[in-house]
Amino acid sequence: MSPRVPSVQPSERAPKVPLIGARLRVARQGRRRTIRDVAQASGLTAGFLSRLERDEVQPSVASLVTLCEVLGLRVGSLFDPPETAIVRRGRGQPINFGGVDVAETLVTPGTQTRLQVIHSDVEPGGNGGEDLYSLDSDFECVYVVAGTLVVTNESGDIELSAGDAMTFPAHQPHTWRNASTNDPCEVLWILTPAP
Repeated sequence: MSPRVPSVQPSERAPKVPLIGARLRVARQGRRRTIRDVAQASGLTAGFLSRLERDEVQPSVASLVTLCEVLGLRVGSLFDPPETAIVRRGRGQPINFGGVDVAETLVTPGTQTRLQVIHSDVEPGGNGGEDLYSLDSDFECVYVVAGTLVVTNESGDIELSAGDAMTFPAHQPHTWRNASTNDPCEVLWILTPAP
């Protein structure tokens, strides 16, 4: 008779070790540094760093602190939970940027400061106002989901159709309109940082 193997209850399992390798790799690549550069600056071997970025080894506290100093990271940032937010269809915060005949909904959380996405349903003839305006943001991107949108800036009119996107400095004076007299227009506005 073979010995009975006791089953392991979930509470008895070893604690899950956070995987930090991908975050370290993204930080290194974002600073345009090679593994060899980081190895020289940190005193760690390139082989160890390569294995660490694949989560095949666990660093000592001293090695991790040194590596974070070289990469300009806060050690705790490697263990922060991902910043994930879900806004379900129909549950976005209604907002009003002053447009005419437009229903606007914020589809990013109001606490998000680096990025803002607005969903707009524009009725035929709906517009952002007759006067050109600008926003306190760096960049703005408009993506036309359905219909046709005309964006007007100091250079003139630019017509965008479904599937088209236009990116421009948000401080550049502009306005927009749905030039159709029959069909609504659906667009996404992406602003960074959030105004």
